[in-house]
Amino acid sequence: MKVDIRVRPGASRTRVGGAHAGRLVVAVGARAVDGAATEAALAAVADAFGLRRRQVALVTGLTSRDKTVELDLPDHVATAAARARLEALLG
Repeated sequence: MKVDIRVRPGASRTRVGGAHAGRLVVAVGARAVDGAATEAALAAVADAFGLRRRQVALVTGLTSRDKTVELDLPDHVATAAARARLEALLG
């Protein structure tokens, strides 16, 4: 399942939730230097969906705040449940 996210680096705390132009907002404490904010965002998304970090891959947006990530959902997690979780996070 692909998810469009908006990364907000330099936040006071890590938080996943809310929407910006239809994208899931991921606020991370890491700065946008050497990919640190991207890595922190991928870890935060994994945590928000109950996945391991390796199950979240960056598809587009390596140097942009707007990114698309791919969630590698295991068999026991239904896509419908993941979509419901996404809707809840978007608010």
